[in-house]
Amino acid sequence: MKTTIASTIALAATTVASAAMTEWTVTKANVTSGGLNLVRYEVFATFNGPTDTLLNVFNMALVSSTGSDDPFGGFWHKDNASGNSGNLSQQYGTWSPAQVGSATLNRPFDSFLMIGGVPTGTNSTQADPSWGIGGSGSHAGNASGWNRPDLTNAGTLGWYNSNPPTLQGRVGVSGNGPTTVKIGQFILSAGHGDRTFVLTSGYNSGVPGTQVQFFTGNFTLPAPGAVALLGLAGLARNRRR
Repeated sequence: MKTTIASTIALAATTVASAAMTEWTVTKANVTSGGLNLVRYEVFATFNGPTDTLLNVFNMALVSSTGSDDPFGGFWHKDNASGNSGNLSQQYGTWSPAQVGSATLNRPFDSFLMIGGVPTGTNSTQADPSWGIGGSGSHAGNASGWNRPDLTNAGTLGWYNSNPPTLQGRVGVSGNGPTTVKIGQFILSAGHGDRTFVLTSGYNSGVPGTQVQFFTGNFTLPAPGAVALLGLAGLARNRRR
């Protein structure tokens, strides 16, 4: 009996230790709203542990882009932000998942960011202060934070779960897949140029007291017809939260 218990504990310890984020995964779907042909990209953190929990993401920066598109702009929003009010727009919008609006009329056509869960008013994802600082030109950070339709070009963008006890970022909970946690949805016009970003995540195994680990990798929002792929494994050398 003692041997069996010891073996079980050792196996559990090994499972927790091997739990890890493995890649960024991107899915792609063609959608139409207001007579416009759009492409919806959903980006997920992919894990291999049964209780892995995403805490935050940071240092989002552009790696490369093709075509004449502005890689920090051109995103479509259909949320309840000030100036937008549920209308499809590239001039107004917010990245907050708490202001997405209707699950059928708004959500499929809106660009937003999150640390898992469901994009409703109770989602506890918040913008990192990096949205208000750095960058240059029209994509510089400002007091509006992430209440804007574009991304800043500071190269440090981040967002986090402001209420970790909710376990909103854990695989398998409501809104998340058994191995994935959604971190963002990007709506772009059909025919846009490719844009690749690098992003770092902070996560743990979901067991109290376990150390925060980090993963750095790329994800691409490809033009229609391109392969909708993925992340490259890496290890972040810095941490912020």
